[in-house]
Amino acid sequence: MKEFRNKVAVITGGASGFGREFANIGARLGMKLVLADVHQEGLDKARAELEAQVAQVIALRCDVRKAEQVQALADAAMAQFGSVHLVFNNAGVGAGGLVWENSIADWEWVLGVNLWGVVHGVRIFTPLMLECAKREPGYEGHIVNTASMAGLLNAPTMGIYNVSKHAVVSLSESLFHDLQLIKAPIGASVLCPYFVPTGINQSHRNRPDDVKNEQAPTASQVVAQAVSDKAVTSGKVTAAQVAERTFDAIREGRFYIYSHPHALGNVQTRMEDIILQRNPSDPYAAAPQIREMLQAQLGVK
Repeated sequence: MKEFRNKVAVITGGASGFGREFANIGARLGMKLVLADVHQEGLDKARAELEAQVAQVIALRCDVRKAEQVQALADAAMAQFGSVHLVFNNAGVGAGGLVWENSIADWEWVLGVNLWGVVHGVRIFTPLMLECAKREPGYEGHIVNTASMAGLLNAPTMGIYNVSKHAVVSLSESLFHDLQLIKAPIGASVLCPYFVPTGINQSHRNRPDDVKNEQAPTASQVVAQAVSDKAVTSGKVTAAQVAERTFDAIREGRFYIYSHPHALGNVQTRMEDIILQRNPSDPYAAAPQIREMLQAQLGVK
């Protein structure tokens, strides 16, 4: 996808983090914007700021776990702008702790947003975009799914998040191949950021009532939250920088997008473990003090 002016971009998780920065760039490029988020106040603020930049924007509260709400988002985009060219399936949440300690509500929430949100986005918007392509000469489209480096690695105390993001990587690769198979004028990319200050470590602030936990967090969940807070807030690469790299990848037709390419050494080690049939390598080999800290806080002797 090379041309952006007057094209329509749909962005889930558009009120903050990567989504908000995608919208900033879209506005700068003269795109028409469709923002979705569960946080109404943040959504209203984002819309007002973008309209002040003379961008054409609609903003809808949308829980991407719900197929009917994602369908309503697509219907609103078509009713307002008549087409869709660029889709960011970006909404995401996080939860941690020892994997067997995550509740049913944890699994339903994290998989509902991180995986089913992307499933609904791909299932609903891809055929819509293919229909748009039939009507528009020279149509160009692109779909970006936000995964994570956690979709390529499996750090301890992040199991539920890892599972969701590995599935997004697999779904995205499948989407890429399927679009190539039918020679669609639509590209696909998967964004795999590492620790970037986006606020995802505080995603529980918007956790819906139907998936709230009744019980207090376990020791491992408290530790995982503290580690996440420190890692995310201390990240040096900004969401704005990652958004710029994402638009560069869209222009160039690149599938894999990374915020921290140097972290791919750990991915290579994991791939070698698989090929050589080794047990998974120690994730703390380069930083044993982190393992020792976690074990101390969990009371491991």
